[in-house]
Amino acid sequence: MGHPRSRAKSQPFEVAALVTTPICGFLLLVLDVRSPSVQLSMPEPVQLGWEVALIVVGVGGLLGILWPGRLSTGLGIELAFVLVLGTIIGMYAVALVAVTGPQGLVAASLISAVPLGAFWRAALIAVDLRCLAYGHQCSTHHRVVGGVT
Repeated sequence: MGHPRSRAKSQPFEVAALVTTPICGFLLLVLDVRSPSVQLSMPEPVQLGWEVALIVVGVGGLLGILWPGRLSTGLGIELAFVLVLGTIIGMYAVALVAVTGPQGLVAASLISAVPLGAFWRAALIAVDLRCLAYGHQCSTHHRVVGGVT
């Protein structure tokens, strides 16, 4: 079974995103500031849920990566939170384009890299979980067990 620390080392961009999202969510809640695109495109309860989700997703995703127990449990936790990460960051990209139109396309394109990477990582985790479920018959078994998922 792979050591959680080696799993974290193999996904530096995912770890960076998961560390940054709770910081952003916390700052949004504490400073009570929002971008105009979020204010105009999301009702107030959705804004609050989005900010709380940023915190929960970051903490939960890191918990999945650093899970000390069974590898499959850690991967399952990571999968759930990476999917939510992609969804909530995608919400922001859509809000940005909806409010700013073509002027926001460049920023939204850059922001869209996070959901794209999150969904890509989710697909890789799903493959890894499938390999674990089928008794290590997949070629990726050594990659998963070796801690380089």
